[in-house]
Amino acid sequence: MHSYIGAGLVFIAVATAGGLRAGSAMEGGAEVVAEIGGHKVTRAELEEKEAAKLLKVRSQYYLAERQALNQLIDDYVIEEKARQEHLTVAELIKRDIESKIQDPTEDQLRVYYEGLGTDEPYADVREKILFSIRQRRISVSRAEYVRLLREQEGVLVSLSAPTADVPINGAPLQGTREAPVTIIEFADYECPYCQQIHPLLKKLETEFDGKIALAFKDFPLPMHPRAAKAAEAARCAGVQGRFWELHDALFEHAGHLEVPQLKEYAQTLHLDMEKFDKCLDSGEATAAVQKDFAEAQRLGLSGTPSFFVNGHFFSGIVKYNTLREMVQQELAAPIASNRK
Repeated sequence: MHSYIGAGLVFIAVATAGGLRAGSAMEGGAEVVAEIGGHKVTRAELEEKEAAKLLKVRSQYYLAERQALNQLIDDYVIEEKARQEHLTVAELIKRDIESKIQDPTEDQLRVYYEGLGTDEPYADVREKILFSIRQRRISVSRAEYVRLLREQEGVLVSLSAPTADVPINGAPLQGTREAPVTIIEFADYECPYCQQIHPLLKKLETEFDGKIALAFKDFPLPMHPRAAKAAEAARCAGVQGRFWELHDALFEHAGHLEVPQLKEYAQTLHLDMEKFDKCLDSGEATAAVQKDFAEAQRLGLSGTPSFFVNGHFFSGIVKYNTLREMVQQELAAPIASNRK
């Protein structure tokens, strides 16, 4: 769930003993954005101390900008197709989309009606139901039609998401550190959206084998009581070189993450169970999980999954094509390493 906000330029003047100092200046190569009683606030200091607020606002603006750009692209490819076919846009839509939509059968309409649970007679709402289903099918068909047109036109979006400095710092990494694209995921083993996107990430790794590296950081949300211990279990497996195997098993068995079950999953990996149990029961991995959690809070993350693709931020569940597009965009861009 994302909200969109308007954006504008805000001019801030800071009162000092010498009066108002306006605008930004350079000092020692650093941009000065404010001066407070002789202390010069640089952009770097602002970015460091207010990272969470800035990332959140920039992300919201980016989403609004991306939505507007996608609409512009969609309109362009449809208009170009209509021009090539010597048709108006309305004529093209009618010929290639609307005319091919099949109306539901009477039986399907009645099943839909029964699912509404309304007291209105079927005859009174039939046309409304038909219109609603028809519009939905047109919308789905139009989206697929536009997707194919975008592919034919070779559309490549270069609008970049906001960035943040998120070093790997010893996080579990799948792939090589030399890969041109590094994806850092903050996730929660009880999060249903993390569970949904997990197989998409596996598919992405397969398609871009050798070109991407995936790092995982723990962000167990307070609403999920078993997530933190599950995160510790994966870390304990990592001590024996089996982090990713248990990591995958935890997502596959989501909803069954009690401590005895965590140990069962570990046993199937043929770990040294004495060492694993000691690690999990004593809380040896607690500090590492809490460190990731603190970093997520510093960044202003409020939900899972959250991602940084070569530092570019996005969050929530997305379709595979969107993930793929993000990777392709980074591969096409000049390499700016975020691997530390």
